[in-house]
Amino acid sequence: MNRALFTSLRLRDAHLRKLFCVRQYVQHCKSEQDIMHFISENTEIVRGRSLTPEISLRLFTAKCRFWTERPELWPFPEPFWAIYWPGGQALARYLLNFPEVSAGKRVLDLGCGCGASAIAAKLSGASHVVANDIDPVAAIATQMNCELNGLEPLPCVTENMIGSEPENWDLILLGDMFYDETLADCLHNWLHMCIKIHRTQILIGDPGRAQFESHSIKKLLYEQAQFELPDSVKEENYGLTSSTVWCYRPD
Repeated sequence: MNRALFTSLRLRDAHLRKLFCVRQYVQHCKSEQDIMHFISENTEIVRGRSLTPEISLRLFTAKCRFWTERPELWPFPEPFWAIYWPGGQALARYLLNFPEVSAGKRVLDLGCGCGASAIAAKLSGASHVVANDIDPVAAIATQMNCELNGLEPLPCVTENMIGSEPENWDLILLGDMFYDETLADCLHNWLHMCIKIHRTQILIGDPGRAQFESHSIKKLLYEQAQFELPDSVKEENYGLTSSTVWCYRPD
């Protein structure tokens, strides 16, 4: 189950397939302790091979069993949380470089994956951080990654928040979420509502994927920072060379 497998997944229906897998997982739920043990046994603690060497994460690497194991033996939903995607790397780096962006604020990391952006926000002084991912395994991985970085486990929400009644967040973070046109449309509408009701600041991290570059939301974004990816990250992401942080301002 190497990186080539993940990136070759059909992006158009990835979100729907993930929702189905989560439902299947919930029906055959394992205990949280079992999942934590499984994550510990089947990931490597990685530090220093990303845009944020000061953050440690449990990730898939070539040393891990499921890097080469048959995919059907994987017992959970697709492990997107086990890769530190380049959009999330850019967001986390930006927050660490400019702690005033999140300091003292209520922050939501939407589609948190490994939780790196949420961790960066908390390390930068955010007053309250919630990590959200529809995969309950990602939520557990995020809390384990918090502890790796000397933080108390952050609250994690596994409900699909896109389209829900917006809460009063000061800042919403989205890394690598624009991988599907239908999902991008839903995000566009919901984020617009968050800004309209609560004047929430929205930051988006993306390395320039086609689904993002061609979407109409791109006209409403303002570049905040661009980071060249480390060589190892470039190799893992098939030609992507940089990742950008954008601010979404529809008006």
